[in-house]
Amino acid sequence: MSEVALYLVPTPIGNLEDITLRALRVLNEVDVILAEDTRTSGKLLKHHNITKPLQSYHIFNEHKTVEKLISRMESGEKFALISDAGTPSISDPGFLLVRELLKAGLEVNCLPGATAFVPALVNSGLPSERFVFEGFLPHKKGRQTRLMKLAEEERTIILYESPHRLIKCLEQLKEHLGDRKASVSREISKMFEETVRGTLSELVAHFTAKGVKGEFVVLVEGKG
Repeated sequence: MSEVALYLVPTPIGNLEDITLRALRVLNEVDVILAEDTRTSGKLLKHHNITKPLQSYHIFNEHKTVEKLISRMESGEKFALISDAGTPSISDPGFLLVRELLKAGLEVNCLPGATAFVPALVNSGLPSERFVFEGFLPHKKGRQTRLMKLAEEERTIILYESPHRLIKCLEQLKEHLGDRKASVSREISKMFEETVRGTLSELVAHFTAKGVKGEFVVLVEGKG
């Protein structure tokens, strides 16, 4: 097997201790670390005394930089890709770079590690043997179509949602799927971590009364 040109390295989604020893070793061994936000990643690397060069790589520049990155990797430089939190390419940049590297015949390796939807699924109390991960729903175009398709989904449904869209999302899920059992997890592994379980209408009432802060994972039971 050829040498790895790019490592995808999961980073903590909250608690800085949620990083593997292997991830720390790889980040110390590569030549360059590609980061979604160099300021956010800089704090993590400083915490673990990692001093490798950081280069910005995000959704707004990935198409412009991918060819140059491939050229550098072909010349022998080794890179790691990290996102602000969690596993690269899961609702974060990464897919384009991996696809083009594989086309070029370069080796890619993704380390196991933190991702928000797994603990949220396990904590939800909803069936976890079969599930579908939808990431973020479209904000406008295609949203209604996606919701109508999800209404027929028999597996547990997993979504990511931002705080200012959470209540609207829960209301639309109830409208299209019915008042199903659901679970909402927020701030996973952080100080104010919380999982709220109930029907979609109960969750709407809860977050309307309490307010909405943090990053959210929404889970809904599949069609019976």
